[in-house]
Amino acid sequence: MDAFRLGFAGTPAFAAAALDAIVEAGFDVASVLTRPDAAKGRGLQVAFSPVKARAQALSLPISQPPRLRDAATASALREIALDVLVVAAYGQIVPPELLGWPRHGCINIHASLLPRWRGAAPVVRAILAGDERSGITIMRMDEGLDTGPIIAMRPHLIAKHDTAATLHDALADLGASMIVETLRTLRRDGRLDTTPQSPDGATYAQKVMRAEATIDWRDSATSIERRIRAFDPFPGAQTTLHGAVMKLWSADVVSGRFDEPGRIVQAGADGIVVACGEDALRVRELQQAGAKRLSVSAFVAGHAIPSGTLLGA
Repeated sequence: MDAFRLGFAGTPAFAAAALDAIVEAGFDVASVLTRPDAAKGRGLQVAFSPVKARAQALSLPISQPPRLRDAATASALREIALDVLVVAAYGQIVPPELLGWPRHGCINIHASLLPRWRGAAPVVRAILAGDERSGITIMRMDEGLDTGPIIAMRPHLIAKHDTAATLHDALADLGASMIVETLRTLRRDGRLDTTPQSPDGATYAQKVMRAEATIDWRDSATSIERRIRAFDPFPGAQTTLHGAVMKLWSADVVSGRFDEPGRIVQAGADGIVVACGEDALRVRELQQAGAKRLSVSAFVAGHAIPSGTLLGA
């Protein structure tokens, strides 16, 4: 049996990819921490986190403490002998009393090039800001929020049509491969070289709020197009058509001077062109409330949308 024992703390699909890679690489995962099960969807069905689902499939021991800061929880966890704890999008702050629990401390997989986009939603914030690149940072955790010294960093270019979903998946794969490399080095050498984070260029990636999804057509078309990609798949950038909510999933910028922001300039099978504060947006995929996503060609075939219609009114 592998004498190098590690723990893993994570919750969403981003973390599940790393857990899969760690197990496939042959590491002994002695404990998996994930958030408690939660009721989701209209039916409020209790759903397992992606990490719990993968841990069960892999027959790994699972713990779902409501609060790591609980003294009894921390005491029970410290009874588990670990060489290192890997943390990836766990959803709870690891308290100071647990940072020194494993022999080699705690290592975090973060989906940005730190110190840019510390915090909960680095993928979404990078797209919203128009960043040309994102990446993965592997860092040793300290008491701050994503402030620990850097072990490894690798950039990833953000493609023109990347959504939060596609960028998330690319970074999940990158993070999975990088953490395996890091763990192999730690197991071989018994140590990891680190570099302190630069104090320059730090930004905070705050959690995504549903209210941010509403499109303000006075913004530039470039800004709105980024918003559409950044909020795909959640919560979905939205406007209203005749008072009914409509989500937009794909669009291109059309350069030029147009009508009042939010006014439909043209509607046809090749797209719905909407005037913005600067330039216009050609919407190519949308979704009415309670319906499925549709291409604009399919949508306009069943809905009359005359030029001059105002969105978001």
